[in-house]
Amino acid sequence: MKYPLLALLASGATHGYELKQNFESRFGPVWPALNIGQVYTTLQRLERDGLIRGLEDDPESRRVRNVFEVTEAGRIALHEWLLESEPGPRLRDEFFMKVMLAGLANLADPLDLLERQRLVFLRELRDLNDLALRPENASQVIQLLIEGATLHVEADLKWLDRCEDRLREGLPL
Repeated sequence: MKYPLLALLASGATHGYELKQNFESRFGPVWPALNIGQVYTTLQRLERDGLIRGLEDDPESRRVRNVFEVTEAGRIALHEWLLESEPGPRLRDEFFMKVMLAGLANLADPLDLLERQRLVFLRELRDLNDLALRPENASQVIQLLIEGATLHVEADLKWLDRCEDRLREGLPL
């Protein structure tokens, strides 16, 4: 959560609880709710690392709340993070390892494992479709997240089909 919180702070100084609300309003139900303790722990680490600094809250306010803003070092770190590409294909896939090793010592039928995983992916696809249809998820940002997740699940289902085809042909995966 380091960089998403830092990015939200880059739009203006704010309190920890407001950061939590801003994050949740942007990503809604497609991302688990943030624990406020996690938010403040992350803010403490960001401050310790010199990426943000605490400001004094309105002295006339009765409530004492910490307000944070991004430092120049934070802006540089955020810029570097934004320029980093995310890893592509997963070559280290634990499920694939299970399928490969299941038949080795007759631990389980690899086709059964594929079918169980297919059911999980189909459930995920149904849940994503349900999420996309909810009125509270009508924003384009949330729709793009749902669409991306849907495309990933569909690709995973195609991959399971290929694994199954190869196993049925008697070829090693």
